[in-house]
Amino acid sequence: MNPDRPGEGRFDFGEEVRVTRNVRNDGTYPGMEIGDLLIRRGSVGNVVEMGTFLQDQVIFTVHFIKHGRMVGCRVEELIPADAPWNPSFFEFRDKVVAKLNLSIKGEIRVPIGTEGEIEKVLRETHPVMYHARFPGITLQVPEASLAPRDSDFNSA
Repeated sequence: MNPDRPGEGRFDFGEEVRVTRNVRNDGTYPGMEIGDLLIRRGSVGNVVEMGTFLQDQVIFTVHFIKHGRMVGCRVEELIPADAPWNPSFFEFRDKVVAKLNLSIKGEIRVPIGTEGEIEKVLRETHPVMYHARFPGITLQVPEASLAPRDSDFNSA
């Protein structure tokens, strides 16, 4: 693997891969509106090409045969199809808020309602856990402690 191009060579032509997050149209997929769902997380396809975007992002073109679509995916959005898959509510780069005060050794480090972003999904844990980045700190957080950023989790 070339250290200047992370992800290059990670997947081979024809290899079955699973997409780990919902893929939406960023304006590069013809015939659909920006933001439309192209491929749902967990879907399996085959790598047909590897290229770059803006000279520094490795993009794998994946053919999702069941959906009749070929979609460009970043390396961090893909895992081998036979890798363990534990579905999760949140995915890499999703915006979240803390549903609870998050503390370390009794000290509140992230107050309830603080916005953050998912940096990593830990699917091998039960329940699913996340590395969530909040202002000034990254914590490992269980799914039940997070809500989507745009939700109103305090109402009811």
